Amino acid sequence: MQQRTVLFDLDGTLTDPREGITRSVQYALSKLDIHEPDLVALEHFIGPPLLQCFMHTYSLSEARAWEAVNHYRDRFREVGLYENQLFDGVIELLQLLQEQGRTLYIATSKPTVFASEIARHFDFARYFKAIYGSELDGTRTHKVELIAHLLEQEGLDAADTLMIGDRKHDLIGAHSNGLQAVAVGYGFGSLEELAGERPAYHVQTLAQLHQAFIG
Repeated sequence: MQQRTVLFDLDGTLTDPREGITRSVQYALSKLDIHEPDLVALEHFIGPPLLQCFMHTYSLSEARAWEAVNHYRDRFREVGLYENQLFDGVIELLQLLQEQGRTLYIATSKPTVFASEIARHFDFARYFKAIYGSELDGTRTHKVELIAHLLEQEGLDAADTLMIGDRKHDLIGAHSNGLQAVAVGYGFGSLEELAGERPAYHVQTLAQLHQAFIG
């Protein structure tokens, strides 16, 4: 993996946001009088665009799904943002890549304002040249659009840029823009989901990812 520029997904790749996201989804659903006591059943909300996830999972209209998104954000911006933790080994990996002279970016479907606060609060923003996320109105929630925007804004060469993520959306976004992709198996995407997108590399642990950049 010789690319000089590396894009990282956030949720499920750098951090484990399980508690904050599932509890905020649970809260949003309760506001719509939909009651889901099982937080594990809400883990599929981690990664994909929220609006579409609410629509598809609960057969909501777009307008009703936006209500759910707004309820979700009410809790997430105050509490859920901080119900999160860095995966063990992330800081060591980012330090290695920085020492190797690579340029790092975050590319996430999460709104930039939330992603930036997470990176600030958990003290890893300093490793990244910039953080690219979606807008609160839903613009660039899809990874294909987001990565295309990032490449254009930063003037990056797709052939010299690598995308690392834990869901198929990361891999689709990379491949659609001419990037090689690394699938990580410690996040929230299943083996079948990730293998189906034929990533250039597939690692199961952060230690393996770290070693791949050394090797």
